[in-house]
Amino acid sequence: MAVPKRKTSPSRRGMRRAHDALSVESFQECPNCGELKRPHNLCNACGHYNGREIVSVEA
Repeated sequence: MAVPKRKTSPSRRGMRRAHDALSVESFQECPNCGELKRPHNLCNACGHYNGREIVSVEA
């Protein structure tokens, strides 16, 4: 059975976990309504994408 010979130090454990942090999500302003939306995604507020209305949203 494989067992570690030495205890993993907190420094080495932290170095291993250095890439596990969550990244901040980016947002941009919708050119149609001005609401914040994710890039390359449909606007949830107005239903527009790439200058066209894709989904009709009732007010």
